[in-house]
Amino acid sequence: MSTTLPVVIVGAGPIGLAAAAHAQSRGLATTVLEAGPQAGSAVRAWGHVRLFSSWNELVDSAAEKLLAPTGWTRPEGAGYPTGREWADEYLAPLASALDATDEVEVRFDHRVVGVAKRGRDRMVDSGREEAPFTVHVEGPDGAYLLDASAVVDASGTWGGPNPLGADGLPALGERDHAARISYGIPDFEEPETRTRYAGKHVVLAGTGASAQNTLVGLTELARAHPGTRVSWLVRRGETGAAFGGGDNDQLEARGALGTRARRAVENGPVDPVTGFRTAEVADDPAHPGSLRLTGVDGRSVDAVDEVVVVTGFRPDLSWLSEVRLDLDPVLSAPRRLAPLIDPNVHSCGTVYPHGAAELEQPEHGLYLAGMKSYGRAPSFLALTGFEQTRSIVAAIAGDHEAAARVELVLPESGVCGGSGLFDGQPSEAAGGGCCTPASGDLLTVGAKPTCG
Repeated sequence: MSTTLPVVIVGAGPIGLAAAAHAQSRGLATTVLEAGPQAGSAVRAWGHVRLFSSWNELVDSAAEKLLAPTGWTRPEGAGYPTGREWADEYLAPLASALDATDEVEVRFDHRVVGVAKRGRDRMVDSGREEAPFTVHVEGPDGAYLLDASAVVDASGTWGGPNPLGADGLPALGERDHAARISYGIPDFEEPETRTRYAGKHVVLAGTGASAQNTLVGLTELARAHPGTRVSWLVRRGETGAAFGGGDNDQLEARGALGTRARRAVENGPVDPVTGFRTAEVADDPAHPGSLRLTGVDGRSVDAVDEVVVVTGFRPDLSWLSEVRLDLDPVLSAPRRLAPLIDPNVHSCGTVYPHGAAELEQPEHGLYLAGMKSYGRAPSFLALTGFEQTRSIVAAIAGDHEAAARVELVLPESGVCGGSGLFDGQPSEAAGGGCCTPASGDLLTVGAKPTCG
């Protein structure tokens, strides 16, 4: 394989830019391809959400060294930024600093639509190992091909929200009524959002920190706008585990969020509907202009005005269809990583640091990193992603000793309720935590959505 071709990194989020910083530090020619218009485009999409991790845990070491000569200084280490603050105060300056180097080029509005081995589809063995990667890109000036010595997919999972449907596919009628269904945590500080939900019957589907944030926001909205009511759909038979560990959670902000959400349910206009798995969304014949959600057991929630779905995210593997992947059949994560991140077993504090050995695919030089590497598992820390990229880039550079070395000690995450911390986009999963609201008293107590 040619070593004169660039390393291509897909995604200019926190993990993709960290990979670029490590590549630059090793003198590797690198091209970063970002589908959005600026650094951290996916992070900005949930920019109103505050992270559980502090600034001390949100800046990659190689990135900080690169930024230091520019006059950049790390924001107050004990503070907890919103996604927007993380993007504005760290990711944007980092992308600019990288692009100003001789080794790295950052291209915005360049979407990767395919990766293959040059001149070979997935079936061809002959010459495969020596052939470079060919990355198919759609940019502002049209489509083009970019050959690469290695590819690091740090594109995240933000663009793939899980559907409302209980079986992993959209419920009947879910697409037909898409105008009244939103995915992710609404920004209740936005006037349009408040108008959309105020005084309405809102169905919230999902558990975990994203649901907790939304429950708190809807309850506060109901205080200002009587008549707002919430039906909270929970697939489990009870809601207790959905609030996390409370005071026993070593991540204080996550515990405080869970406690606040519990109070919202106990004291606010929230009607939990347990054991409900949505099968169909349809017009409600008894309430013209409203929707009816029907569960797989025949129960229904009627007279619904709006639906908010926070049931997690999944990776887009479609543009990797012509390279050979070895992924776990359940999580869609690299097979060697999957046993370490199963959300039914691990919290983020029990997942030990890992790197190139667990993430490399059968195509030598192809790696999944960041939230993309976790597939459908939610428990992801920015620190984990930084360690991944350090190891991956070392392996690409041929420094196998550094690639195998562990240079990270993860903090204990405390009580996770079967899931864990997800330092990036909001997650639902098995009830763990991710982020705190951008407003409110949680700012003072501790340290959720990281994407690639």
